[in-house]
Amino acid sequence: MEVVDFTKKRKMFGKVLFIIVILLFCLITAASSFYSISEQQQAVLTTFGKATAVTDSGLHFKIPFVQKIHKVNTTIQGFAIGYDTGNNYSDESESLMITSDYNFVNVDFFIEYRIIEPVKALYASENPELILKNIAQSCIRGVIAAYDVDSVLTTGKTEIQSSIREKIVNQLSVHDIGIQLVNITIQDSEPPTTEVMEAFKAVETAKQGKETAINNANKYRNEQLPQAEAKVDKILKDAEATKQQRINEANGQVARFNAMYKEYIKNPAVTRHRMFYEAMEEILPEMKIIINGSNGNALQTILPLDSFTQNSD
Repeated sequence: MEVVDFTKKRKMFGKVLFIIVILLFCLITAASSFYSISEQQQAVLTTFGKATAVTDSGLHFKIPFVQKIHKVNTTIQGFAIGYDTGNNYSDESESLMITSDYNFVNVDFFIEYRIIEPVKALYASENPELILKNIAQSCIRGVIAAYDVDSVLTTGKTEIQSSIREKIVNQLSVHDIGIQLVNITIQDSEPPTTEVMEAFKAVETAKQGKETAINNANKYRNEQLPQAEAKVDKILKDAEATKQQRINEANGQVARFNAMYKEYIKNPAVTRHRMFYEAMEEILPEMKIIINGSNGNALQTILPLDSFTQNSD
């Protein structure tokens, strides 16, 4: 009897264990039949090796053991070129570059990107981020080599960033690996040695001094220009007054000449003698006029004329 009871118990235990295994299998199967996608994700569903993108967020169903799901982060991600984001140490193997004027500079960049086509990001390449990094390094070195060191360190950063971004976008469209460049930023740029760095700081200081000098010169010009314009206006007015005075004097002399000419026409001989005497009086004011009266060769009288003219005055 005890052997029979033990056999029954063992069979019963086996049935219960089988039922538990079946239930666990069903639970696992049911659990693996559903998956959820957040708003920051997209998914790639593979069915017998065929990939399909799942872009809607929420709860989704898949055939267990037949379909597989791969979730992809679609938020903006990034990586550094030229330095380590963990300890912020420079990596000269990536940052050291040569410029168009054969100078060396250390330039650090930060690349931001996001996945826009998850199927291509998973299957078009083994490591799309590494491909993007290689493309970025190639474009960066090509653009930096086209600018002089002064532009790289000071004035040309914005233009350089724009040019690099355009080249990377063009290269990504050719490779078509399912990722999009969001932004590229120059984090830092400096000469590789302390001496060169100090020299460029001196150049930058000189540029600032140049701007200050230009501003001061413009200020001085703005202050002096009204005064100069006032002086010019005064000179022009004085010249105009002198001009009018000379014209008036000339008109007066012409009027006097015309009046004298009228008298001359009436009696030319008398007028001519009077004009001669007046001219001689102006030219030789100290000259003494003597009237010599004679009868033949005998001298009769010699009289100075000035004594008579003085008495008459």
